[in-house]
Amino acid sequence: MGLIGGLLKLPAAPFHGAGWVLRQVVAEAERQYYDPSAIQRELHELSRQLDDGLIDEEEFDRREDELLDRLEAVREHRRRNQGDY
Repeated sequence: MGLIGGLLKLPAAPFHGAGWVLRQVVAEAERQYYDPSAIQRELHELSRQLDDGLIDEEEFDRREDELLDRLEAVREHRRRNQGDY
């Protein structure tokens, strides 16, 4: 029955593979989103853009608030998942 069961499941194989790929993409996106060093780099780049006159104070403040919110989310995420490691 193992062989027959495997053959019957064969048409669904591409869906299982696509699910695995999607899980890997989501995991990598979460890893990057929750990486504090990436957020710090973005803050530095944002500051450089302001200094170079590429963005105004209003844009800087808006984007800085978003990045600082992400940084707080990282801290909260790590606090919640501390026991999972």
